[in-house]
Amino acid sequence: MSASMHVQARSLGGRRAPWMVGTALLVTLASLLPLVFIGWIAIQSGWDTVSSLVFRPRVGELLLNTFTLVVLTVPICTALAILLAWLTERSDFPAARFWSWLAVAPLAVPAFVHSYAWISVAPTLSGLPAAVLISVLAYLPFLYLPISASLRRLDPGLEDAAASLGHTPIGVFFRVVVPQLRLAICGGSLLVGLHLMAEYGLYTMIRFDTFTTAIVAQFQSTYNGPAANMMAGVLVISCFTLLALEALMRGQERYARVGSGAARVSRVYRLGPWTLPATALFFAFAALSLGVPVYTLGRWLAFGGSDVWKMEEIGAALTQTILLAVGGAILTTIIALPMAWLSIRAPGPLQRVLEACNYIVGSLPGVVIALALVTITVRVAMPIYQTVFTVLIAYMLLFLPRAIISLRASIAQAPVELEQAAASLGRTPARALWEVTVRLAAPGAAAGMALVALGITNELTATQMLAPNGTQTLSTAFWSYTAEIDYAAAAPYALIMVIFSLPLTWMLYVQSKRTTGR
Repeated sequence: MSASMHVQARSLGGRRAPWMVGTALLVTLASLLPLVFIGWIAIQSGWDTVSSLVFRPRVGELLLNTFTLVVLTVPICTALAILLAWLTERSDFPAARFWSWLAVAPLAVPAFVHSYAWISVAPTLSGLPAAVLISVLAYLPFLYLPISASLRRLDPGLEDAAASLGHTPIGVFFRVVVPQLRLAICGGSLLVGLHLMAEYGLYTMIRFDTFTTAIVAQFQSTYNGPAANMMAGVLVISCFTLLALEALMRGQERYARVGSGAARVSRVYRLGPWTLPATALFFAFAALSLGVPVYTLGRWLAFGGSDVWKMEEIGAALTQTILLAVGGAILTTIIALPMAWLSIRAPGPLQRVLEACNYIVGSLPGVVIALALVTITVRVAMPIYQTVFTVLIAYMLLFLPRAIISLRASIAQAPVELEQAAASLGRTPARALWEVTVRLAAPGAAAGMALVALGITNELTATQMLAPNGTQTLSTAFWSYTAEIDYAAAAPYALIMVIFSLPLTWMLYVQSKRTTGR
């Protein structure tokens, strides 16, 4: 690009930035409202009330439960994900692509459906061991995907250099390979940890108390009581602590290299006699994470017969789920557009702060967002309490980061020169953005909408707490039947949610392969 083109780009960005920054700032301020109201409730309640509600044995018990769950689950997920990823990416493991897909497929099963499946086959399963087991099965793909992608991108020359210095294959793995996986491990671990803190249905079914289950129980008993708000505040602090810990563990090291690296594939290790144990490991994981849910659904559907297929009720739940998913996905994608545009076209300190605020709020559990919106609507906006509008706002706050990430990648591939050309022909900034960039970014926008729609389809706590009376989605209908111990009637809803999730899970798997050229 010539110097004059750079000047033109800056001038165009300068004219557009105030409008986009203003819109992004309003969205960010709106997204921060849940945190502001939780703090305001704490201030309004006074120190004596706050201290009596926070510094009590029950909160300590919940904190210990949540901490223990994270400390046990994340390392197990990490170790198992590294092992599975190494087997599929670096060894001569037979049918590696098939087993790689099976390692990702558990994402298609909502976490609370995993729990439903396990207590169906083992009704006495409960407590911390059950929580760790089911959490590992449900959330391991969040670590497997980035670790396997990182393994495919590593320069084999570094490993060859270490081997030439006399290091054994195990030494090369721990001294060279694992350190280069730090970003993938930290990012995946953060995602797993945040899901563990946010999950409600999984732990309620196996009778394991966490902050999220306690907050929902407190809300259901006292509605907008201060105890639920104060526990939400502790949960927010826990999430922030996890974010800070991930940033500390990630460090400031750089993992990029200059040039394309070695123009050859990585070394493939022969498993030899370890092929059978490796196959047994993969088979065991697939059987526990996929076989148990499939068996359970088939068993309950066969047991219930045609009576469980209440088509009018299922059709209503499916329709409401689709309407909320589509509406929430469209709203979230539109709201995410200014932030995604600024991230690519006008990056800077303010943009980074605004984007970080949206990511932080998006990492909060749905129960915290819902509780804050209940407080806001009851106290200052009663007409929108328990309306579809409030539910859509909650979805937007929860899933905005998904839309931003997808849009940002697509906008980066849309040449800025086309926007400049449209502006030079007399188009307004908004019109140029719509007619050029938005159309070119349509595939990324569609992917972001699909990600948001999937999250909405499987969302439970915020929908339960905020939806208008009589609203039934697939997840809330499933939950209603499981609460009544009518597992056969719940099976069709679980099956439909899994069917909805499978195409997106496959898309994530294919995209992971495509970004690394495999």
